[in-house]
Amino acid sequence: MQSKITYARLWHTIKIALAHRFSLSDDKADDSVVDGRIRADVDMRGTNLWVLIFAIFVASIGLNVNSTAVIIGAMLISPLMGPIMGIGYGAGINDFTLIRRAFSSLAFATIVSLGTSTLYFLISPLDTAQSELLARTTPTLWDVLIAFFGGLAGIVALTRKEKSNVIPGVAIATALMPPLCTAGFGLANGNWEFFFGAFYLYTINFVFIALSSFIIVRVFNIAAKKYVDPTLALKAQRTIIVIVFLTLIPSSYLAYKLVGQEIFKSKANDFITKEFSFKNTNVAKIKIDPSSREIKLFLIGEHIPQKELDTIYSRLNSTNLSNATLKIYQNGESEKVNVTTLKTDILAELYQNSQLQISDLKSKLTHIETLEFNMEETALELQTLYPHLDNVILTYNSSTVVLNARSSHPPKSNEIHQMQQWLKMRTKYDKIVIIIQ
Repeated sequence: MQSKITYARLWHTIKIALAHRFSLSDDKADDSVVDGRIRADVDMRGTNLWVLIFAIFVASIGLNVNSTAVIIGAMLISPLMGPIMGIGYGAGINDFTLIRRAFSSLAFATIVSLGTSTLYFLISPLDTAQSELLARTTPTLWDVLIAFFGGLAGIVALTRKEKSNVIPGVAIATALMPPLCTAGFGLANGNWEFFFGAFYLYTINFVFIALSSFIIVRVFNIAAKKYVDPTLALKAQRTIIVIVFLTLIPSSYLAYKLVGQEIFKSKANDFITKEFSFKNTNVAKIKIDPSSREIKLFLIGEHIPQKELDTIYSRLNSTNLSNATLKIYQNGESEKVNVTTLKTDILAELYQNSQLQISDLKSKLTHIETLEFNMEETALELQTLYPHLDNVILTYNSSTVVLNARSSHPPKSNEIHQMQQWLKMRTKYDKIVIIIQ
């Protein structure tokens, strides 16, 4: 009996300690303060609108020249979070007028953003889709989770007495600007796959940020809007419920679809790791398309007999990938790996005529692909970032990239360092030599 009492007291003490640690009530701002903060950022006009336009230009340039730092800067100054938080907050307090106002602002901001980014990419001389841009065309389950938890962090920060630096972090993590700019790139170049993929990511982000705001507002029990006419109040509540469900249902379906795609990718990679472990044959590249449930493998090395491949196909049918299609290409046949035929032949010969281990061959393949970057294109990008440079020439050997250029004024040491870091990221070389006259 004494033992039960002791355990009960201990559990009570732990609960009190945990409740104190995780409490969100101690520093919560008054409802009127929270209300004022959110409503102040809902409207997209005047300063907010011009800041949005400038941020879109900055983000578009960052995507165009593949600069992560520039893209992050654009996300920090973007005012898009205001109307999105307004939608979730309005739903949470049953304020249909605020929801309509926030939706109107967000729709207008989206149209302006698409128009601005499309205009930029129409006039930009750089029309190659860089890695930063490509990363915004294929949303995944992780983007859903980032948007949801980022939205939770954002609305919690907005309800505090003291302002914090959480909102800028949420803006960076949830990445609303880059998908819109990528959608503009798709419109400018007539690439509908890019447009729909990027706009899909943008939709996921703003829907789940708004949903997380709605949840927190409900949890905190912030005072709902009072209606003089009970009939109008009931109508507003019903309308909000319909809007929430119409938003949540397709988003849930999209999330469910993304989960299925991620599971398929995981199972496909596990199968490849298990079944394609050969002594003198290496998997050079993998293409997995969850939508068509197609798996493509590009093998380099000793040719695997068809009989052995048939055995692998049969094992595929006995797994959870029975409805998947497996296509195998060996040493550049039918569909080539992302290297030229000459390079493929060289690699095949290395396998047949030398005693190199698989790890050595991987290193050589990585090195060959590293040399794929376009010198002329990289030089143009560099001149875009640093207009004072002229006669930019890039050369490389097996270990070093050398930049030769002229400049209207001697660059400072920090600018030289920035160029080196940018070239390291762009060329995937660790050793950069810069010679500026």
